[in-house]
Amino acid sequence: MLWIKTFHILFVMSWLAGIFYLPRIFVHYTEGKEANEDVHRLKIMGERLFKFMSLMAVISIILGAILWLWFNITGEWLYVKLIFVFMLLLYHGFCWKYVIQMSKDTLLNKGRFYRNFNELSLVIIIPILILVEVKPF
Repeated sequence: MLWIKTFHILFVMSWLAGIFYLPRIFVHYTEGKEANEDVHRLKIMGERLFKFMSLMAVISIILGAILWLWFNITGEWLYVKLIFVFMLLLYHGFCWKYVIQMSKDTLLNKGRFYRNFNELSLVIIIPILILVEVKPF
């Protein structure tokens, strides 16, 4: 079980690296476009990073499901955590939407929006971390 938990943590960390960095690409893209800079490379970076973080998310979820279902990790904290994980998946979905918009040069919001969007991921991730480590209930 410890090996699975270790790899689950590793893949979650990789997923979150993408979750934290991709909105910064959106910021640089929108601000670069406003300054009439070449932003083509940022589109490629965003698409590749999204593919990578999506793969990491899938592996994280599979390993988490194995821990939950096969090793009987339970508790009320887990069900609350799963709500936040679902919220993180919704956030991931919004990232996908923005990557598609960026690839079509139709990313509509300003850099400030994507800076705030980037902070939203922390609002979701911090409770997950607390629930996993503290297990308050």
